[in-house]
Amino acid sequence: MAAARYSFAWPAKLSADEDGRVLVTFPDFDGAATDGADRAEALVEATDCLEEAIAIRLAEGEDIPRPGPRRAGMVMVAPSPLFAAKAALAIAMREAGISKSALARQLGCDEKDVRRLLDPRHGSKIGRIDEALRALNYQLRLEIGAA
Repeated sequence: MAAARYSFAWPAKLSADEDGRVLVTFPDFDGAATDGADRAEALVEATDCLEEAIAIRLAEGEDIPRPGPRRAGMVMVAPSPLFAAKAALAIAMREAGISKSALARQLGCDEKDVRRLLDPRHGSKIGRIDEALRALNYQLRLEIGAA
């Protein structure tokens, strides 16, 4: 059975508040919202907000929702590539039903090393995350496109 494909960019709705600030909300993440003085600042803040929403779900062992459809007036917001790779590893582990200690044994490392690979705040090497994903039969791919 082939592994599922995931996108790591979520639709965000931008709107202006009564003070002229740009509000950003994420339909796929209840309660995830931020703002900025203008569109550019709001989009920078949106990335941070999205990463925090994902980090909370990772820490609490909750599912990360698949991105919903982009509707008119929405923009796509993506976490940093390293952050997305860590989230991908968490999803792959959950789908494979494999624990941190089992993956550590498979990779020939300590469980704390796997915990670090999953920790959004730890500066892991992308190659090591790719190795862990390959051990789970996933391939890490990077795409670029217009914002």
